[in-house]
Amino acid sequence: MARIGKILRRTFLIGSAAIAGGVAFGVYYVNRPAPNPLKPGEGEAALNPFVLIDQNGVTLFAPRAEMGQGVKTTWAALIAEELDVDLDQVTVLHGPAAAAYYNSALMGESLPNKGYDISDFQHNLGEALGVVGRALSLQVTGGSTSMKDGYERMREAGASARETLKLAAAERLGVDPTQLKTASGHVIAPNGDKIAYTELAADAATLEPVEAPLRDPSEWRYLGQSQPRLDMAEKATGTAEFGVDVRLPDMKFASVRMNPKLGGTMNGFDDSTAKTMPGVEKVVDLGNGVAVIANNTWLANQAVEAIDVDWGDAPYPPETDAIFASIAKAFDDAPNSTMRDDGDVDTLPEGATEITAEYQLPYLAHATMEPMNATALFTGTKLDLWCGNQAPTLIRMRVANVANLDTEAVEIHTTYLGGGFGRRGELDFGEIATKVAMTMPGTPVQTTWSREEDMRHDYYRPGALARMRGAIKDGKAVLIDGKVAAQSCTQQAVGRYTGLPAGGPDKVLVEGFFNQPYAVPNYRMSGHIAALDIPVGFWRSVGNSHNGFFHETFMDEMAHAAGRDPLEFRLELMKNEHAPSAGCLEAVREMSGWTGKTPDGVGCGVAFTYSFGTPVAQVIEVVDEDGTIRINKAWIACDMGLALDPENVKAQMFGGMMYGLSAACFGEITFSEGEVEQFNFPDYEAIRMHTAPQVEVRVLETNRHMGGAGEPGTPPSMPALGNALFDLTGERARSLPLINQFDILI
Repeated sequence: MARIGKILRRTFLIGSAAIAGGVAFGVYYVNRPAPNPLKPGEGEAALNPFVLIDQNGVTLFAPRAEMGQGVKTTWAALIAEELDVDLDQVTVLHGPAAAAYYNSALMGESLPNKGYDISDFQHNLGEALGVVGRALSLQVTGGSTSMKDGYERMREAGASARETLKLAAAERLGVDPTQLKTASGHVIAPNGDKIAYTELAADAATLEPVEAPLRDPSEWRYLGQSQPRLDMAEKATGTAEFGVDVRLPDMKFASVRMNPKLGGTMNGFDDSTAKTMPGVEKVVDLGNGVAVIANNTWLANQAVEAIDVDWGDAPYPPETDAIFASIAKAFDDAPNSTMRDDGDVDTLPEGATEITAEYQLPYLAHATMEPMNATALFTGTKLDLWCGNQAPTLIRMRVANVANLDTEAVEIHTTYLGGGFGRRGELDFGEIATKVAMTMPGTPVQTTWSREEDMRHDYYRPGALARMRGAIKDGKAVLIDGKVAAQSCTQQAVGRYTGLPAGGPDKVLVEGFFNQPYAVPNYRMSGHIAALDIPVGFWRSVGNSHNGFFHETFMDEMAHAAGRDPLEFRLELMKNEHAPSAGCLEAVREMSGWTGKTPDGVGCGVAFTYSFGTPVAQVIEVVDEDGTIRINKAWIACDMGLALDPENVKAQMFGGMMYGLSAACFGEITFSEGEVEQFNFPDYEAIRMHTAPQVEVRVLETNRHMGGAGEPGTPPSMPALGNALFDLTGERARSLPLINQFDILI
């Protein structure tokens, strides 16, 4: 696989750790090394960010957040594969906030291509753009990029470490390094004697790194097979530390309350009642909200709710209908992008039948199981922040600015994430926790949002509208002209992160819309940005989450209008356009026993979405049980190109689908008088164990390049369910949530 930096393989730093006699290895820069985030102690050499070998064994400093997707385990397997250590010999810690931990795969996703038809040049260009992530300090977990980011970097780190340790052993034994072997954390001499890596670390620290080729996949021991999760034991025993679990000496607890009319001002407040409550230590004026510091979180919650606040109005229309009317106005303006414009969509082909449809999807909350929280300790000259987060470097820069400190005076301690889904890529919870802690210097303060505050102050998946026009002729789709309108997550996020305006075509707005592998001769897809000030952000699968529904529901409508089997209709358009995608459809056809016909009381729907480099097809079966509809079974087929841990991929596809089904059935954020109407899970239901379908997942590996796993299972779930309900009832769902139209089992 071609990649920039092949000629710069000697980019390892080898040195000792903060423990005397340690050695660290890793590839982490292209043109020049990023500053080393782990500072050596007196008399010790420089430490590399990734792999540490000391007297205690091998430690991997993982730069991607573990939020349930198994990244710690798979990154450890990447190292262990080349380093010749057993997986249980690797201790995994989250790396600190540092440019050295930049995401090398993230920038390539921004290139204006469809993905499935990417050329070798475009692929290599995307990899070359990875270096921009270092320059921008993009230490980000998101975009389903963790494995693409680590696949080569971690194996190269392990291979270099292995060969350098062999060289150290060869010098000690007076033999040629080629006579030595490695296994289970030891170098093995020709006579069978073993020297532990831990004994060789100090010697290896004095050597130049050895350039080492990567092993052929036929020699892999771990990769390509499923491994036990390294975080399983601590999560099962309750010893895993999430943000709300952080406990420090003399700690105080806070709760926050911001304007429910999002973005509105705070005109004033009366805190006299709150101040008289036992255990309340301080009321904090945040400028646009209030916080209470108390002896415990429950008391802080009660006290902050007792404050009488005069809130200013929201800077957007106060009611849901008016908000969507504003979104619809975006269609009146020129599109922000038209990233697919094939053939002639303005002329209806002779003999073709025209089909039109309009769709509407609601705003959605991330609804993480662990509400937003962070613990901050401010001393006046230093700030420590403990929290689950998806962007340590970005949150570090933001809280440093809040505290008026240099970034070097801020240390981010990343805990496990009790749900991320994009929400913990935001910076607000760290900023608020810092402001609160600054009022009590020297005292650690944990600021925890109530569930209600969390639900009503999200950066929501934007509400979206689509206007679709198509044409069929001789049983085939010959024209698709689609327009989507929504707020821009990208423009808002850039503004929040940098304070600068963002412009240009927004690929995220139209992902899952313009880049689907269907060979339709006349095919135009446009994106229109709605000018609204409701806070929106990256929600699991982002633009694909609404565009998958729009595109695949309309594709189903076209198939039925053509009198065709919906699966065969798609497959015919796809098989010559992108074989791996067609393979996914063929797989779910086989897995589900799809015939295109269902008995009374049963409905089946199919949907497909290509997203994050991974094609995913799903078939969902629903059943009518005395008037109540239950989601009965689901089949998923995905093509990862290379599945480093197949069972983990299955788990992520399953989880992504369940997240999407929850949104499809129940998820909806609405507004009244400028305020979000949903307060807690009773107002924002989710799929539960007794309502979840039986699921079968098949992982294929024919795609040319490795795809993502964390998000691609979400987009096709929503249209697949809607299409199944049409098969069952004859009613077409053109809006979500489905509970508003169908009697779905709760």
